[in-house]
Amino acid sequence: MKLALAQHRIEPGAVGGNRERAAAMVERAAEGGADVVALPELFATGYFAFDSYARTAEGLDGPLLAEFGELAREHDVALLAGSIVEDLAASREAGIETPTGDGYANTAVLFDSDGDRCSVYRKHHLFGYGSAEQELLEPGQRLQVAEIGDFTVGVTTCYDLRFPELYRELADRGVTLVLVPSAWPYPRVEHWQLLPKARAVENLTYVAAANGVGSFDESELLGRSTVYDPWGTAVASTGDQPDLVTAELDPGRVRTVRSEFPALDDRRQP
Repeated sequence: MKLALAQHRIEPGAVGGNRERAAAMVERAAEGGADVVALPELFATGYFAFDSYARTAEGLDGPLLAEFGELAREHDVALLAGSIVEDLAASREAGIETPTGDGYANTAVLFDSDGDRCSVYRKHHLFGYGSAEQELLEPGQRLQVAEIGDFTVGVTTCYDLRFPELYRELADRGVTLVLVPSAWPYPRVEHWQLLPKARAVENLTYVAAANGVGSFDESELLGRSTVYDPWGTAVASTGDQPDLVTAELDPGRVRTVRSEFPALDDRRQP
């Protein structure tokens, strides 16, 4: 499987320009032979554009996801629409199961290569440190996995990286690739380089962390999107400018590492 992480520039609240840049990255990745493309967290609105959340929110059947579902179908790629601000009431009116409440969620949607929605993940852990996310959004309550090619794929989002129990649950469900759309800012470079690697090592799985770049009032995204293999080795990465990160993933690599170093079999309950 060829995976591409689309690290595009995100301008606060500029949905039109952001979605155009994201779509161009998807098209470029597909032309380069990608089988799966992942976009960053809140790729159209911008994570730190809190004042834009209500204005840009839409349900899962809204025009933004319809556009990117069609891109997946048109280019025959599986596509993680990194995340959007989901209007939970609008989704519920469309018959889509949502958390209780009529607010908003930080929601990532994985489309298969037919453009069909195959997984929905609402961010479980909402950031509170210098962020309005906890005030504005509802936390997710469910984990879904999807079969893409020969991989079982799970999704988590950004701050979730600090909570390893979430990744262990995905491993217990047979996940062999975790996609992590993110909006990770400076100065926490060391954390960004440590946490996805640790989650890969702990669970002997691929972890692919797709970050954005761009400046907000008091924050700047640090980029550095990276793909880690099940041994924790960075097999593809980039710097802090717009870029397309590509990596060839081998499902046999997961099986081999888990067979040769079966740490997951040695777990004991506390």
